[in-house]
Amino acid sequence: MKYTLMGEPLPVVICDVEPGETLITEGGAMSWMSPNMKMETTSGGGIGKMLGRMFAGDSLFLNRYTAQYGPGQIAFASSFPGSIKAVQIEPGKEIIAQKSAFLAAEEGVDLSVFFQKKMGAGLFGGEGFIMQKLSGKGTAFIEIDGYTVEYVLRAGESIIVDTGYLAMMDGTCSIDIMPVQGGAKNMLFGGEGLFHTVVQGPGKVVLQTMPASKVAGAIIPYIPVSRD
Repeated sequence: MKYTLMGEPLPVVICDVEPGETLITEGGAMSWMSPNMKMETTSGGGIGKMLGRMFAGDSLFLNRYTAQYGPGQIAFASSFPGSIKAVQIEPGKEIIAQKSAFLAAEEGVDLSVFFQKKMGAGLFGGEGFIMQKLSGKGTAFIEIDGYTVEYVLRAGESIIVDTGYLAMMDGTCSIDIMPVQGGAKNMLFGGEGLFHTVVQGPGKVVLQTMPASKVAGAIIPYIPVSRD
């Protein structure tokens, strides 16, 4: 497979695939394709993985697109202004991503649910108990809200992240929480909530500059309230 990323901040990835080559994606992600791309809707690994994807904020079923009778082309556009990042998945190099980050991938990539091991991080960290885990082997395409900022953390290094700004991280990283510093006044009136997410290395951390949740929160006060 060859691919081209273009169109930021309204990006699309255009994939040129060889005969018999398959890409997987969630329902509704395909934007356009050549006539010889055959679609097949599957459970993507059985009822267990279906339910896991549902809890992670994804669709129950996956679509498989396979090029028949020659090379094919298929495009996947982002659902929100920002970036699309191509990530190479390999055995032992899994990726943990935010809910609904998965856009598409080669057939060898496995999409599953990732549960936070620490209850506090799940309840108060802002990222939730459930995230997405990408494993296996192949290229995956991840949606980023806004632009991408990357940090590589060494073992023992950490970064403090506000709710929603963590897009993805290497599977070697871990997540915990810490109270907002400065006492009760900062926690109640500082506008940053009660807790921050702490990501600890070793591994790469990918942050995003415009979380969809932040945009929604900024727009809500300007939406007229119906009085009917």
